Amino acid sequence: MRYGIFIPQGWRFDLVDINDQDQWSAMRGLAERADAGAWESLWVYDHFHTVPVASDEATHEAWTLMSAFAASTSRIRLGQMCTCMGYRNPAMLAKVAATVDHVSGGRVEMGIGGGWYEHEWRAYGYGFPAIGDRLAMLREGVEIMSQAWSTGKATLDGKHYQVDGAIVRPLPVQQGGIPMWIAGGGEKVTLKIAAKYAGYTNFAGTLDEFDHKSEVLRRHCADIGRDDSEIVRSMNFNTIVGATEAEANDRLAAVKARLLPHVGEERASQIEQDYRESDGFGTTEQVAERLAEREKRGLGYAIHYFPEAAYDTSGMELFERDVM
Repeated sequence: MRYGIFIPQGWRFDLVDINDQDQWSAMRGLAERADAGAWESLWVYDHFHTVPVASDEATHEAWTLMSAFAASTSRIRLGQMCTCMGYRNPAMLAKVAATVDHVSGGRVEMGIGGGWYEHEWRAYGYGFPAIGDRLAMLREGVEIMSQAWSTGKATLDGKHYQVDGAIVRPLPVQQGGIPMWIAGGGEKVTLKIAAKYAGYTNFAGTLDEFDHKSEVLRRHCADIGRDDSEIVRSMNFNTIVGATEAEANDRLAAVKARLLPHVGEERASQIEQDYRESDGFGTTEQVAERLAEREKRGLGYAIHYFPEAAYDTSGMELFERDVM
């Protein structure tokens, strides 16, 4: 199993009570810690407004953080889970990512998806296209980025994007371009895009749902003559661990208490329940067993979000020692 870790950036109210001017220091410190440890990659979310409710709490922008982490780490790979295709012109995004790849010495991953958070779409003036249009934008954008990173130019007269000889130089440091992570489990469109372009997929679900979507991906690959074993399956996990069940419950209670003033009792209780249902919640032994079962079913990459990371790294340390 390969492991990635999310760095808190405010989106999930995970930097509250830390002064704005101190938040970059907290994020950088966690990134440097991960860089010095056993994690293969660090990740941020591509969002502008807090979730599950928009607020005035800080949410730091993903690609700015990518560049900053590129300059302040030396080994760890850098990803976003996932960049929303509709938020940036894809040729410009390809240019940004290629530049960050140079700053990092060839450590960038491109997580990309169709986007879903309607509130921020509308607030930022992007409208909120129907899901079919968002997925069509994803397909066209991925094609543009693929061209740009393989040839240094991109041309596409699409329904949603039109580029005509857009020059993307220098090419990324990584031979063949930046690895593409296609996020989402849509069976008719998203997984078909993944079959053609992705080195990695990222979708959620129970074990049975994971098996089903993995089989759908395999069939899409077969249709185009690609070996699906070339595509690494990944999942994200909301992770709170303890040496005992009581310790895990205490950690969860602290997370809920921190969220409560910002999201209210109903949402905080729902978040608490979501954590309890996560394969990343429980004792280290329980979590390790669940991950091992996922690995048997074909999961190759587990990306973990620790909601307490900016305040307390002891849960991460426990995970690193007793799970990884």
